[in-house]
Amino acid sequence: MKLPSGLRAVLLGLAVALLTPYVCNAETPVRITVGSKSFTESVILGEILRHLVRQAGNEAEHQRQLGGTRVLWNALLSGDIDAYPEYTGTLLQEILVKENLQTEAALHEALAARGLRMTAPLGFNNTYAIGIKQTLARQLKLKTISDLKNHPELVFGFGNEFMDRADGWPGLQKRYQLPQQNVRGLDHDLAYRGIDAGTLHITDLYATDAEIDYYQLIALEDDLHYFPVYDAVIVYRADLEQRAPEVVTLFKRLEGRIDALSMSKMNAQVKLHGQRDSVVAAGFLKRTLDLEVDYRVKTAWQRFWQHTFEHLILVGISLTAAIILAIPLGILAARSARLGQVVLGVAGIIQTIPSLALFVFMIPLLGIGGPPAVVALFLYSLLPIIRNTYAGLKDIPPAIVESAQALGLPSRARLRIVELPLATRSILAGIKTSAVINVGTATLSALIGAGGYGQPILTGIRLDDMGLILQGAIPAAILALLVQGLFELVERGLLPHGLRLQAETTKSAR
Repeated sequence: MKLPSGLRAVLLGLAVALLTPYVCNAETPVRITVGSKSFTESVILGEILRHLVRQAGNEAEHQRQLGGTRVLWNALLSGDIDAYPEYTGTLLQEILVKENLQTEAALHEALAARGLRMTAPLGFNNTYAIGIKQTLARQLKLKTISDLKNHPELVFGFGNEFMDRADGWPGLQKRYQLPQQNVRGLDHDLAYRGIDAGTLHITDLYATDAEIDYYQLIALEDDLHYFPVYDAVIVYRADLEQRAPEVVTLFKRLEGRIDALSMSKMNAQVKLHGQRDSVVAAGFLKRTLDLEVDYRVKTAWQRFWQHTFEHLILVGISLTAAIILAIPLGILAARSARLGQVVLGVAGIIQTIPSLALFVFMIPLLGIGGPPAVVALFLYSLLPIIRNTYAGLKDIPPAIVESAQALGLPSRARLRIVELPLATRSILAGIKTSAVINVGTATLSALIGAGGYGQPILTGIRLDDMGLILQGAIPAAILALLVQGLFELVERGLLPHGLRLQAETTKSAR
């Protein structure tokens, strides 16, 4: 039966409307971002998730080593990342501790209320433990955490996050009534080096850490059962089940497939034997799930150019924006005494905020990655330029300003023709100072997923690899010198000839 042309058109349009989302979805892969914390196990698990996302035919990005638990949790809630590996004990005792959740069902409900989901446990319990050198434990006859009460002289060194967590040092000290006062916070991976060197006696361990055997440590018995179970799970956004259901299916294939021994071996492959995280993750998927994932390991030069590009972007945008705003603010401060105090005071307050804290403060506003890093670097670059612009204008001899006024020059012309040229050296000195500070501070951007030279530094610290640390530290230092040299050339081009001669004469006299 032949349908009327109008009805055929309607049916065709309806079919196109119904099928278009599926066709587009098939042609346009979903971009999924996974995250990981700043320790080796989390990075390996993050790489496993990245491989699985790509195996499902989607674009995958791994924001690795994103600082502490709260950074990742907030990034997941805001949608900056779609999934990350977490532990049930951390969810119950740290992130959602105020809700006093008692069962796994209650935990699932609390996550669902936030638009999140959680897989079943992956198969291992990476609980916290308190570790000590085997030789020292035998010497002092230490077997349980309670035994530490009899040795107040011992030096404790815990990971920075453990020092303040609800399930960390404060609660541990209270539960066991520990008398030790010499308790230090430091990077978790550096604590092992302190234990090995003898500068620390006690540290926090993760049960699957490869360093436990390597440094010949033992875990003291948690005789008062302070630490909860830390079953590894994958926490992900609920909308992932609609956007990429095949990815969620692959995530769930990991449930119960990673035992403690397997995880410990993977940690050792990366931490002790220098294998790449992505290679170890791919090997696990091949052995366990028989998945042949396609991966490429970047060469050292490829990583160098990537980090250089990221660092230049961070520094270039933030410093340019700071120059554009700070010079007018410096001029305003010099023209108005009352406004000047406000401008210099606010810029000074910003400068006193620790740089790492400033980066973290930007995350709730701008998420993770480049934008919060650029804004933090921009704010941190303001004060030297504002202050030097202000000082350069204020230091101009009054007689010169009065002469310009006597010639009938209006305020703007006087600023452009007389005052700014005379203040050029001071302004450029402030810009050079900001540039050097900016290049160095930008290495911290890696902690919030912005990359740059900080990435190899963080990885080097995590893997105790001095070569990797130098791969970030040396280029950052060279870049700071190059930037300073660039502005030296700019100064020669902008500084009036007479002032250059005066400066050279002053240097010669000295």
